[in-house]
Amino acid sequence: MTSNTDLSGIIGRDDVNNYDAILAVTNTSPDEVEHRVRADADATFTWDYTRSRPALVKLYDKAKTSQWNADDLPWDIEVDQEEVARNNMNQNGIDENMDLSDTPFAKWGDKEWLEFRMESQNWTLSQFMHGEQGALMCTAQIVETVPWIDAKYYAATQVMDEARHVEVFARYLDTKLNGAYPINAHLKMLLDDIIADNRWDMTYLGMQIMVEGLALAAFGFLHTMTTEPLLKKLLRYVMSDEARHVAFGVLSLQEYYAELNAAEIRERQEFDVKEAVKAMQQAPERALFQSMLFSKIVPNCKKLGLIDAGDGWLRERFTELGVIGFEDWTDTAEEYSVLDEVAKDREAASA
Repeated sequence: MTSNTDLSGIIGRDDVNNYDAILAVTNTSPDEVEHRVRADADATFTWDYTRSRPALVKLYDKAKTSQWNADDLPWDIEVDQEEVARNNMNQNGIDENMDLSDTPFAKWGDKEWLEFRMESQNWTLSQFMHGEQGALMCTAQIVETVPWIDAKYYAATQVMDEARHVEVFARYLDTKLNGAYPINAHLKMLLDDIIADNRWDMTYLGMQIMVEGLALAAFGFLHTMTTEPLLKKLLRYVMSDEARHVAFGVLSLQEYYAELNAAEIRERQEFDVKEAVKAMQQAPERALFQSMLFSKIVPNCKKLGLIDAGDGWLRERFTELGVIGFEDWTDTAEEYSVLDEVAKDREAASA
């Protein structure tokens, strides 16, 4: 098992389940409109325009033909928040069958639980929206910092994707729900860490593998749970893009990591677990959702050679978290075409 010292270094506290420490991190500026992070990465020009990475060329070509417009979604659908909340009874983070006699929830009736479910969905979708803006910022940074022309080309298409994702989540929250919540303090810290790192591959690892992988799993979970047709369609379109984004990270880092030494690989293994645990602890759902979040991260880390690199340190950490069983699931580099809902809709329309 990981020692207290190791845990403190990875997640900033001695006990994973120290909720006092978790809740001590709060958003001190919930009303701020602008948030600035200093990014100290070098902008890298390349004068080598040779298209030398076929897998990235293929992904870039796929991205160009898979663009969609926010107006493509059926915004005329009326959304009854109360009905959606009733149909998503298992989506909140508290089991109503738990013993709540010594808590403030003991006095809650159907009205309060319904309001809780409605606000829980608003909060979750708000964090999705904020996370998508983080992806927008990070991908724009990748365009600047990655040294390969094929990666710059593809990353430029992802910048457009992320702008569209922010747009659709904001529009859904503003026109179908009751508006957005501020960004969660832990998500804010995570995005700050990724943007502030001056190494281009750490931006890839933090955003393309970790955050995008978590998002893809979370979107899939919510897509399965929700009964609301507009949200279901919105999530499916966003997932089509997200799968390509994670594949982009896997394809790029796989080549780069083959050149790193053992100490450099270990640093990236530790970053992986730190950010994964941080995200897992803040998941809005319970054990099943928290576990499924790793269904994308673990196989992608295996594809990158991170799980068994060095002394197998990352395998031990994933084993302790109870998620190593996902290592043989399909990695995202192989499944993005399966999730291309845009292509499916266009084929159906032309049939």
